[in-house]
Amino acid sequence: MKPIKQSVCWGVVASAGEPADVVRQVKEIGFASIEMSPPEVFPVIRDAGLDIAIFVGHQSLADGLNKRENHERIYDELMASLDLAVQYDVPSLLCLSGNRYEGVSDLQGAEICAEILGRVAPAAEEKGITLCMELLNSKVNHPGYMCDSTEWGVHVCKMVDSPRVALLYDIYHMQIMEGDLIRTIGDNIEFIKHFHTAGNPGRHDMDDEQEIYYPAVARALAELDYEGYVGHEFGPKGADRIAAAQAAFDTWNVA
Repeated sequence: MKPIKQSVCWGVVASAGEPADVVRQVKEIGFASIEMSPPEVFPVIRDAGLDIAIFVGHQSLADGLNKRENHERIYDELMASLDLAVQYDVPSLLCLSGNRYEGVSDLQGAEICAEILGRVAPAAEEKGITLCMELLNSKVNHPGYMCDSTEWGVHVCKMVDSPRVALLYDIYHMQIMEGDLIRTIGDNIEFIKHFHTAGNPGRHDMDDEQEIYYPAVARALAELDYEGYVGHEFGPKGADRIAAAQAAFDTWNVA
């Protein structure tokens, strides 16, 4: 059983102080990475010896990969993001399907997403960077979002058939949409290259006031010898952001 490489999203801790001080405190907790920060914070993170596990590769969540008219824009954005990822040794870029829209079925939307991901995949393979399409819930937080089931996301990955096109499995979002977390993760782990966490309901701390028993999920993932990162992305309920990050780290420090 391998230790989980833990990352914290910048938004969880950003308000705890000046960037250099925040990064120092995160490193002292034991995190391997800070992710999803503004690019101007990248040098601060890397200079401290921490990784940047992932950042958003293109715009936007609602208007994304599943519209062909977006493909030229997204291609240019992803190619620029690949170069930035190489500069800072970032292993993954976050991609977003976009929302459902009239006249396009989920199957057609998957095919359209696969087209643009397949177009970018050769460059991603050459640079050694993984394009991770994020699974989000369309029930509570992102009404209409198309990539809202593991099955749909895996279908896109299979169509592209590239080792550098995969999924970001957000545990909070998939608890809302599907549940059955441990079985689903185990059955599809070959297609999952990044994870996000948060407590449900509320998208807050992973404490005993929410319904996901995260220690069991963490152990199950460790037993799969998962080698990627788990990124904590939640809104702390308390004022002490560093204490919230410490608690999240402790929850996942299972090996």
